[in-house]
Amino acid sequence: MLIRLSFLFRVLVTICGLGALWQAIVWITQSPPYILPGPVPVLEVIVTRMDFLLPHAIVTVTEILLGLLLGTILGVISAILIHQLRPARRWLFPLLVISQAIPVFAIAPILVLWLGYGIASKIVMATIIIYFPVTASFMDGLRHTESGWLELATTMVSDEQRQWSVLWHIRIPAALPALASGLRVAAAVAPIGAIVGEWVGASAGLGYVMLHANGRMQIDLMFAALMVLSLFATMIYFTIDGLLRRALPWQANSAPTDTRT
Repeated sequence: MLIRLSFLFRVLVTICGLGALWQAIVWITQSPPYILPGPVPVLEVIVTRMDFLLPHAIVTVTEILLGLLLGTILGVISAILIHQLRPARRWLFPLLVISQAIPVFAIAPILVLWLGYGIASKIVMATIIIYFPVTASFMDGLRHTESGWLELATTMVSDEQRQWSVLWHIRIPAALPALASGLRVAAAVAPIGAIVGEWVGASAGLGYVMLHANGRMQIDLMFAALMVLSLFATMIYFTIDGLLRRALPWQANSAPTDTRT
């Protein structure tokens, strides 16, 4: 309980510090509200227009979560196929590289054209962004299994069963920490795909709100949507991080972000 209170205290101090820095920048630069509104007016917009922002936030969060789910499934399957099957390695690995070589801004209009202005194009955008870190991290974990475990397996498993038995019982469990690292990265970048898709073409979502608020010079509403997006994105990240810690307790102390101390 004390650990959680300590974490919440750090979060509160960080938020207050960022808010104070934001207000200080407004005072020092003397920026007009239509360029940079202060944190207090933005918070007032969040409170007074929450009934408007919340439905759009739910749309964006749904896009992010579905993109995470699909990107994780495709990434895990691709990593296993690339590692185990040479023909799949020849075909899927170039596809993996191409998925990151093309900027997401370049393919977003095409996806909107093909899939429409609904939620589907945004989910695909999030999936594409998530696909690479999940696949690359899991594939790296499968490749770097401890050699002693593999040598032990050669003495206990017949040649006919060795390849897939070693995969399921040794390589995949050993690669789970690497997969967890990839999922943490994916959780951090997943909102990018959804927001970019909403900027290109959408009828709902926080990106849609930000775009139209900017066009109408409602800068306080635009910042309010950005803050709500940041809040939900942070919640998604720490939720996934907490679930991974419970699933892989032996890796808790070596995880990149320890929220327990």
